[in-house]
Amino acid sequence: MHMKSFIPVFLLTGAAFFAQTKNDIVVPNENLITENIPAIPKSLNTTIKKYTESRSANFTAIHPNGKELIMVTRFASTNQLHHLTQPLGNRKQITFFDEPVNSADFDPIKGEYLVYSKDIGGNEFGQLFRLNLNTMESTMLTDGGRSQNGGMRWKKDGSGFYFSSTKRNGGDRDVYYMNPLKPEETKLILEVKGGGWGISDISEDGKKLIIGEYVSANESYLYLFDTETKKLEPITDRSEKQIVQASAKFAKNPDEIWYVTDRDNEFKRLALMNLKTKKINYFTTEIPWEVSGLSLSKDKSKIAFEINESGLNKLYLMDTSTKKYSEIKLPVGLINSTAFTKDGKSLFFSQSTYDSSSDIYRLDLATNKIERWTDSEQGEMPKAEMAKPKLIEWTSFDKMKISGFYYPASKKFTGKRPVMINIHGGPEGQSMASSLGANNYYTNEMGVAVIYPNVRGSSGFGKTYIASDNGFNRMDSVQDIGALLDWIAKQPELDKDRIMIMGGSYGGFMTLATAYEYADRIRCSVDVVGISDFNTFLKNTEEYRRDLRRAEYGDERDPKMSAFFTKIAPLNNTDKIKKPMFIIQGTNDPRVPVTEAMQMRDKLKAQGNTVWYLEAKNEGHGFRKKENVDFQRLAVIQFMQEYLLK
Repeated sequence: MHMKSFIPVFLLTGAAFFAQTKNDIVVPNENLITENIPAIPKSLNTTIKKYTESRSANFTAIHPNGKELIMVTRFASTNQLHHLTQPLGNRKQITFFDEPVNSADFDPIKGEYLVYSKDIGGNEFGQLFRLNLNTMESTMLTDGGRSQNGGMRWKKDGSGFYFSSTKRNGGDRDVYYMNPLKPEETKLILEVKGGGWGISDISEDGKKLIIGEYVSANESYLYLFDTETKKLEPITDRSEKQIVQASAKFAKNPDEIWYVTDRDNEFKRLALMNLKTKKINYFTTEIPWEVSGLSLSKDKSKIAFEINESGLNKLYLMDTSTKKYSEIKLPVGLINSTAFTKDGKSLFFSQSTYDSSSDIYRLDLATNKIERWTDSEQGEMPKAEMAKPKLIEWTSFDKMKISGFYYPASKKFTGKRPVMINIHGGPEGQSMASSLGANNYYTNEMGVAVIYPNVRGSSGFGKTYIASDNGFNRMDSVQDIGALLDWIAKQPELDKDRIMIMGGSYGGFMTLATAYEYADRIRCSVDVVGISDFNTFLKNTEEYRRDLRRAEYGDERDPKMSAFFTKIAPLNNTDKIKKPMFIIQGTNDPRVPVTEAMQMRDKLKAQGNTVWYLEAKNEGHGFRKKENVDFQRLAVIQFMQEYLLK
């Protein structure tokens, strides 16, 4: 009798206990695969919410009337398109997909519809869609298959656009022409070999295209394509190697083009070339930094260009008739994009600073007055609690100067502070003096200092620097992290015995390589979509990327290079990895396939290492959906609490 009555009570108590426990933890959503990640308390989610609700705004299209914008921001899970009709006006959301939408273009005459790009699950096979702004109905314009489509350039009369696509064979990025009102009549107009081709500009009469060919971060070429004769002629000399020639635009004189190039110079300069004589004039030689982007007004009378000054941006405006330019005075920060209105009276740009995410501004070119168009919410983060970056520099093993940005821990913490080193991807990426955003949690709540290094191979520091990690020099960049560990050891406020390495993509390879090269000098590592073996990576990455990556890393078909890859592969050096590792990956990653993460995880597990694993079935090369990003951050914090802070 007692036993019979006891059993139900016991079962009820157990069920109630289980329900209560489940209610107290963060449960990963159905798209997340987790291994060895302990239960995350909901209390941590509550604490971090103050930092994770910020958003940003970037414009992607200006209406032909110059008074309306299509902008990108996030209100739910993903970035979507919004319509904005006045400064600081209401942002009207116009797309509502599970997948992010980050780019769109108005038809250039009436602005009655948009053409936008969207992929599925982060697979990067972007398809083009037409959105009717009256009916809000979307129509797919491309094949919907395993092809990449984008890089649109409209004909000036709005009758259609040229775009690039890999649909012919998945590897070569050909040029097509489409009338988006008659997508069934789309025509292939130029077949090319390689995945690095794109359309830079279209002439006023629509008869000529400037086509760019990207070979590597150190090498690119320009061509002129006649849309009537279908003839492709080189603008730049294909026999001259290791020169960047990009961002080309037709000048007011149709026989001239504006572009940026590092020809005969360490940094990319703004240049003007005469297509008939091949004479080149350079205009920014006195600025000892890279020209990182340019926009040309429709009447071709003005150029806006950005300078990348050691990880900060400055904006300049040039009069193309006098060739004189001057800096537009802005707060210190980063400029994400620039575009002139059709009438040439205004310049829109997006800018962020260390204490604010990206927002949209309009520069009145007659008065030089700047008008703010968006004021994005920063969640509950007070500006005073946002870490301010300091530019730091250290000397590597071969006397090369390496720099990065150091975000100190909040002053409310005393004693030597633990350090997170976060390494960018690319390798030709660049860490810039941006806002930490949600990562302010590390500095402000955990007392962890964060350092973003720009190891050799990073862009923004000249062509010698960007090429200095290529091929057989790959491990020199890992030694730059070793030199940073030496620098940390000399800083009185930093704790050399509590260092975590984290990085994504190529930064993931750097994380894994540091884990075996400097195993005794770090506490733990977080590898996000990282390369564990260049041989298997180059074999399995998507075809359109393979040759572009071989130009940077080396060709695995060369026995000597393959042997070098085998020697340096983190996968083949797991016996030297001694500290806990957290591996994070998207299932649909076309760049660094999921197999790179799985083989690393399995080998570490087999030899008894501590390894946490997180995989998202609806993501690709990094997480983009907020619910996945939030869980990743919570899991990383849990990992840091367990292995860095103790």
